[in-house]
Amino acid sequence: MKHISVLLEKTIELLNVKPDGRYMDGTLGRGGHTAKILEQLGSGGRIDVFDLDIEAIRESKERLHDDRVVYKHSNYKDFDSYLTEKADGIILDLGVSSPQFDCPERGFSYRYDARLDMRMDQTQEESAYDIVNTYQEADIFRILRDYGEEPYARRIARDIVTKRALKPIETTFELVDIVRNAYPKKALSKKGHPAKQTFQALRIATNHELDSLEQFLAKFPDHLNKDGIVAIITFHSLEDRLVKRRFKELSTDNTDKKLMLRPEDIKEPDFRLVNHKAIIASEEEIENNSRAKSAKLRVIKKEV
Repeated sequence: MKHISVLLEKTIELLNVKPDGRYMDGTLGRGGHTAKILEQLGSGGRIDVFDLDIEAIRESKERLHDDRVVYKHSNYKDFDSYLTEKADGIILDLGVSSPQFDCPERGFSYRYDARLDMRMDQTQEESAYDIVNTYQEADIFRILRDYGEEPYARRIARDIVTKRALKPIETTFELVDIVRNAYPKKALSKKGHPAKQTFQALRIATNHELDSLEQFLAKFPDHLNKDGIVAIITFHSLEDRLVKRRFKELSTDNTDKKLMLRPEDIKEPDFRLVNHKAIIASEEEIENNSRAKSAKLRVIKKEV
């Protein structure tokens, strides 16, 4: 399935691309956002792009074929080790791309029977297989509860440990069967696949997704030029909460403190929220791309 970039037009509009600017796409994927930036970028502009998936980098190179793009096979959290100049704009489109979900052998999806994997970076040693088959029951429970918000996390963790004692849990469908059997019959009749939250949790844990986001959010303010924009698209509440909280922290001045401050002590915030509420996809976009349904876009601007 072809990957369609979510909230593409709105994101690029709010990025306000400068012809000679320096930009970063931290989650390159198949290059949808980068291609749009290139349309507005002059010959003196540049985009540093990052992705953990070497296949995504290869396909984007073939598609874009542009020497203004500098490729990094790396996690976006480490961007500060690569950028040689401050950025005028940064985009993160978090989550898993359609080609990763729709490639059975990558083991991301509960819809295909394949070896448990879920690694975005195929050079990484630990996979979802290792988590399921070697982690302590308490750790598996914590992953399912915290990263999947799975209501039956304790049952599922217990049953995983029981089953793997007989033989390793090797495939996605083996894991789906465990999850389905752990669910009460009444819960199985509800809308949605019972394994959705378990697979989300294991993917997040395998790829350290929330840790990467937290590290990026801590670092980016020091690597933006004045008027620099950061646009982040999230696909579940765990990511969105992290982004919302950090953006609020950066854009709030000190006048909300209970202490009465002298005028000269009042510090204006260095950042301003471009959108106070998360931007969501239109009904038309959701109709054309179901993945857009859960997407939320938050944008912040550096004022100094």
